Amino acid sequence: MTKPYSNDLRERAVAAVVAGDTTRVVAERFGVAVSSVVKWQQRYRATGSVAPAKMGGYRKIVLEAHRDFILEAINTTSHLTVRKLQAMLAKRGVEVSHNAVWLFLRREGMSFKKKPVRP
Repeated sequence: MTKPYSNDLRERAVAAVVAGDTTRVVAERFGVAVSSVVKWQQRYRATGSVAPAKMGGYRKIVLEAHRDFILEAINTTSHLTVRKLQAMLAKRGVEVSHNAVWLFLRREGMSFKKKPVRP
């Protein structure tokens, strides 16, 4: 993901527009897109600041509420695959991808082996 432009550049561009320059002239002078200057102006008018909004964030773990069911299913079923676990969750009304199940198990410190355990 790219980094936002500096606040200094944003402030200078907005100040130039407020001083009377057009957005196209300001964009060309500072080497940015016209749409960026327009958005900075809109942000300045709405909030009084040109600082960028927070990028990214925390995504809630969907399967955390079903943790007990998943762990119990793993402990009671000897040969349980990620796809089978996904199907079991779907029967309970939890529609998730197999990757979401795999990521949950990985966070829990579990892994699925492709080969059976040898005696």
